[in-house]
Amino acid sequence: METKNWKWFKYNEVFTIKKGKRLTKADQINGNIPYISSKSTNNGIDGYIANGYTDENCISFACYGCIGEVFYHSGKVWVSDNCNAIYLRNRKLNADIAMFLISIFYKEKYKFSYGMTGKKERLKTFKIKLPINESELPDWQWVENYIKNIIPKLPQKAKSVWNNSFDKKAISDKKFSLNTENWKWIELKNIFKMERGVRLTKPNREKGNIPLITAGLENEGVAEYISNEEMKRYQNAITIDMFGNCFYREYAFCCDDNILVLSNANLNKYSGLFLSTIINFDEYKFAYGRQYRQKNFKQHKIKLPVNQQGNIDYQKMETYIKGLSYSKNI
Repeated sequence: METKNWKWFKYNEVFTIKKGKRLTKADQINGNIPYISSKSTNNGIDGYIANGYTDENCISFACYGCIGEVFYHSGKVWVSDNCNAIYLRNRKLNADIAMFLISIFYKEKYKFSYGMTGKKERLKTFKIKLPINESELPDWQWVENYIKNIIPKLPQKAKSVWNNSFDKKAISDKKFSLNTENWKWIELKNIFKMERGVRLTKPNREKGNIPLITAGLENEGVAEYISNEEMKRYQNAITIDMFGNCFYREYAFCCDDNILVLSNANLNKYSGLFLSTIINFDEYKFAYGRQYRQKNFKQHKIKLPVNQQGNIDYQKMETYIKGLSYSKNI
């Protein structure tokens, strides 16, 4: 995408930014209208209410809490006072334009922190670079067409989400709640074989189709796709990066020296997702100034379900994941 002919606009030149409305838990009535708060999951939905709605067909922008999280809401929602509701000026928002804008908004998340919130008054001073038409105004039609052309190129699962045809069913009817009282603390070094990736500088990367994993949350740490023969291929493994971010990867990949690769003969995509989720609960302990390295791995313990013999119960992990809604799409 070539952006050199795009133009910078202040947010308040292209957006109408509306502060959300406070509604305490005590005042919320159970219903079917999504209540949007400053969450980073579930599209920001913090519950469903019958108190009415404040907004419709908008983008929510978390100004406190998970600052900078943005979600598109095509229907009626109540946007809380922890968020802003964003609309286009002079044009109605739609899913295509919203997805384009959300991708750009996410690039701005680094500007926010606990002491630097995303309140309405501050957002108005921000600038966004957009494609323009002959009148040097934002070319929303180009944006819409660009997204529409991308959809056919998406993986099948992503297309099904976009087309709202995602299978919400579970693989198994077996469901159980997680009671961790009888679980056991186990060191990662006693669960996994660990290997560290190899340093590969950008000038030495050869373009190809093997994902190269590096440190970061964006795109699950996939930096680019390479073909370097000297890089070891892994598959059906869990990765932990220098910031403690953990992902299960069913596909073949290689990784740089900021990544630890954890392998186990009992891993599959169900137990792998279960284990990586448990490990991710400790991600808050690590940051740029306190990186996750081999010494941390050797000291790291997680609590896991065990069978009657006291061994890790991989079957229980798999059964639990298969019983979750949407598991047919894993």
